[in-house]
Amino acid sequence: MVTRNRIVVGAHYGWRDWLVQRVSAVVMALYTLLLLGLLLWHGGLDYDAWKATFASSLFRLATFVFMLSLLWHAWIGVRNISMDYLKPIAVRLTFQCVVVALLFAYAGWTIQVLWS
Repeated sequence: MVTRNRIVVGAHYGWRDWLVQRVSAVVMALYTLLLLGLLLWHGGLDYDAWKATFASSLFRLATFVFMLSLLWHAWIGVRNISMDYLKPIAVRLTFQCVVVALLFAYAGWTIQVLWS
């Protein structure tokens, strides 16, 4: 009989990533429905209606939450794919660092666009 020693890494490995993917997808879907509702309510959005919509702090906050959800959702997906397909550790680490830097830049850009 062969006995193998396994290292147990935890009972819920991957659970947080799975949950973040689902919650962020729901947030993005709700925001999309909000935008579609605005389009239907106004019969389309011209510049003045769009500007008035984004004048609301609540809508800007909803847009920011949407963007954070999108960026976190993207990070988990890109990280998991890179872990599966980029085998050299240096290449994978470089790629992931570049992606993180870009995602932070996008978050900063979102803040600048929404609150400037």
